[in-house]
Amino acid sequence: MSDPEQLLVSTTVLDHDVVIVGAGPVGMLLACLLAQDGIDVVVCERRRDEDPRSRAIGIHAPGLEMLDRAGVGAAARAASLALEGGDVLSRGRVLASLDFSAHRPVRVLPQQRTHALLRERLQTLSAGALHPGCSVRAVRDEGEFVRLAVDRPAGRQEVTAAFVVLADGVHSTLRRELGFEWRRRPGRAAYTMADVPDPAAGVRAQLHCEPGGIVEAFPLPGGMRRWVLRGGGLHSGAEFRIAIAERIGREPAIGDEVRPTGFVAAQHLSRTVARGRVALLGDAAHEISPIGGQGMNLGWVNAGRLAAALRTALVEGDRDLGGYAHGALRAARAAQRRSAFYMTMGAPAQGVPLATRETLIRVLGSGPLRSWASGLVTMRGF
Repeated sequence: MSDPEQLLVSTTVLDHDVVIVGAGPVGMLLACLLAQDGIDVVVCERRRDEDPRSRAIGIHAPGLEMLDRAGVGAAARAASLALEGGDVLSRGRVLASLDFSAHRPVRVLPQQRTHALLRERLQTLSAGALHPGCSVRAVRDEGEFVRLAVDRPAGRQEVTAAFVVLADGVHSTLRRELGFEWRRRPGRAAYTMADVPDPAAGVRAQLHCEPGGIVEAFPLPGGMRRWVLRGGGLHSGAEFRIAIAERIGREPAIGDEVRPTGFVAAQHLSRTVARGRVALLGDAAHEISPIGGQGMNLGWVNAGRLAAALRTALVEGDRDLGGYAHGALRAARAAQRRSAFYMTMGAPAQGVPLATRETLIRVLGSGPLRSWASGLVTMRGF
């Protein structure tokens, strides 16, 4: 903050201005934005070690803008792979091809690398702001401040703050205990994925919208490729490889030693994402299907909204975060509608529904609509 002395909620009274629960990429980006403004922020993360999984990989233009604001955009560009575009296929035919412009880029970077960049940035801005091995067991909004019960390696402590942000994921226990209503939204399906070596992965994504269900192939940095198949119950590299081959008509380069990961893509939304001095952010506020790559980027955009709202509230001595809640919920609903559409387009289909889908894809990839379709898949409007 440019003038910390303006804060009406003084850190001489409270332990911190803001406590963030959860050190995922969304919580960490918010912490960086707040620390840049001179706000006293700490991040409590129950895990002691880093998550080695690649998880989210797509960075769209709105997310890249937020990484720029947090001071890690240049590093993310240097470490990531720029996708030139994507091709949509079905039954051996290319139905549509989209190119990504410099104004609407799509970059690919495994989440653990993005997270490392944000962690290093926060360390530079505020050494010691990240508290690993720190579990927040209870949160109570006292009206003028928030009281937290925190388990640290040294034992349980009480911590006070002007605001608390729950960024602790889809399965947030604190969200449930504080009575935030969690609603299911349209869009749910099982998928299987694996990241495998592939020096020939190139710089274009492939989406095989096949009768048996979608198969996605995304190039990754370092000569890797991510395969995603709609459907579950595949536990070995051989099973995964054969299932893909049955749909796309060729065997991908997936070794028997590969251990694919199954997951269920679902969508949920909290009725509100701010109540008093408590705010929800990222997956704790909205579960967005990873099909379409919007979830992490949306979390970053909403982190920017929340950072602005928190700064204003701290300066003015207010507790109203309603402006953040309105914008965050509107954006989440729009993202979930897009994800539900993507999931429908990738569902198994035969006969007339399959022919109708293929016709729609051709129309969306045609000259008059190609630019609009490209904007749709690159999160234009967020």
